[in-house]
Amino acid sequence: MKTYNDIYLETRRALRTAGIEAYGLEARLLLSAAADKSPEDFLRDLRLYPGGDFEARASEMLRRRLEGEPCAYIAGSWEFYGLELEINHNVLIPRSDTEVVTGAAIEFLKGIPEARVLDLCTGSGCIGVAVAVNVPDCRVVLADFDRRALMVARRNALTQRLGARAIVLEADALAPPARQLEGFDLLVSNPPYVPSGEIPGLDPSVRDYEPWTALDGGEDGLDFYRAIFARWTGVLKPGGRLMLECGEGQKDALLRFGAMAGLADPEVFRDTGGTERALSFRRL
Repeated sequence: MKTYNDIYLETRRALRTAGIEAYGLEARLLLSAAADKSPEDFLRDLRLYPGGDFEARASEMLRRRLEGEPCAYIAGSWEFYGLELEINHNVLIPRSDTEVVTGAAIEFLKGIPEARVLDLCTGSGCIGVAVAVNVPDCRVVLADFDRRALMVARRNALTQRLGARAIVLEADALAPPARQLEGFDLLVSNPPYVPSGEIPGLDPSVRDYEPWTALDGGEDGLDFYRAIFARWTGVLKPGGRLMLECGEGQKDALLRFGAMAGLADPEVFRDTGGTERALSFRRL
């Protein structure tokens, strides 16, 4: 009879052989989900013998992963900014790239007491939830047009015990904001920004599993940015900040949009690879 550790080592080996870079991490996530344990509890119990249908569940999860389905969707969770968040096929898997704009938002808000934050195109709620956890006196609105995504964002806010400091709101970034949306210190967004024609050429793990509506930024990838600069900057207080994640090569277009919208003091933030990954603007 195999222990958890025996199955863990077999799973690691299979993932490594398949060329999966984070084979150790993914083995822990998949098997802890199969065992209905936290990753920490799973590692603690490695010497134990599993019961029930654990081996069958683990085998099925491994099969799905080897066929290309992302680990986060199989396990139902993913780590972002140190938080374990629920993830399903209705939302994008949070990337480390998005921690750039999240970190910039947190640093900006630390100097503003009781700040109000709007996370537009929130998806899983990863940015807004991480901001609220790290800036304990701020309040966040998690906004998205997709009700299924909002259900995920709501559960993540509840899991992180944000209570009344976080609310979810159905809102379309391509349309004008509702009149009651005003007085925010920060509008932060990671909108869809992949050009439509490039989506079929994306890695199959993205193209075949992640929601296209959260990827497709229109013909040139800039549709959502145009709408946000043209229609949404008015929700900010004077002196408030607009912070946006962007794709590689999109910075110059966003700087033009910011100037046309009358925003000031643009800042550019790079990711660990040196790519210009996020921009910030101040409303006058």
